[in-house]
Amino acid sequence: MHAVRQREHASTTGSAAASHHGGRHRSSHRRGRPRRRGRRRGRRYLVGTLAAAGLLGSAAFFVDRGRSDASSGGPHLRSVAPVTPAPTPTPSPSPTPAPTPTPTPTPTPTGIEVPSTGAGTFVTAQAGGAKVGHGPRPVRYVVKVETGLDISPKRAADEIADILAAPRGWTHNPAYSFQLVSAGQPHDLTVTIATPGTADALCWEGIRQDTEGEYNCEVPGGVVVNLKRWVEGSPTFDGPIHDYRALIVNHEMGHFLGYTHRTCAGPGRLAPVMMQQIKGLHGCLANAWPHDENGRFVTGPRVG
Repeated sequence: MHAVRQREHASTTGSAAASHHGGRHRSSHRRGRPRRRGRRRGRRYLVGTLAAAGLLGSAAFFVDRGRSDASSGGPHLRSVAPVTPAPTPTPSPSPTPAPTPTPTPTPTPTGIEVPSTGAGTFVTAQAGGAKVGHGPRPVRYVVKVETGLDISPKRAADEIADILAAPRGWTHNPAYSFQLVSAGQPHDLTVTIATPGTADALCWEGIRQDTEGEYNCEVPGGVVVNLKRWVEGSPTFDGPIHDYRALIVNHEMGHFLGYTHRTCAGPGRLAPVMMQQIKGLHGCLANAWPHDENGRFVTGPRVG
């Protein structure tokens, strides 16, 4: 949604072959010993060598075939049948099965009812937490949920706190820190989860924006989250519903921190968290976090 503020902050900031170590078996013949014993020893050496070779070959086969069998990702060793020195035909390699395509994830249904409008009154979460991030002064926030909804205010507050504490979130920037505080405590920001009708009213009152029963907004001193988006996610965003909630929180918190809307920087790149991804990705990949896995701030051309 459109932000109240339009100030802009500066952007922030591997086939290793297995080696079988073992000395070559050397047969030592002492002078004066009968030849017969030497022959026996030679035969034992030959049989042992063949057996060892067979065992090693089988072990290598099972290691190679068993990599995908262990949940840890390492080789899964199965027991090896005894091997005799008699030569055996080399088995034909089994055809590699075609990989099963992984279905594209979609937001997980929550089963929470989304009424079109609600009571217009709110319950503030009795929840709190330690400061997260390195900024000298944390943004203290409370979480409110519209009365009568099938959402626990405390559970919602804890989920929002987890989002704001995530390594790829706003706290990756050392200038920022956040702290969830409980009802009745001094705070700088209110995160409100409301039905579509109530969210529209709050957004119109705060910034004179028509959110059409669909969108979220940032208003003076607060963030308004449309219950429909919190429960259903967005058609443009693939992934668990928690990830979409992270996009909501990070986008609107970005507005509170002074960031304005951005758009896609190029096909195949991550969408900036400040992009209105619900309105289309324009070739970018859906993304819920301000920073990528390497800690780089994800941005794109400014809108407007």
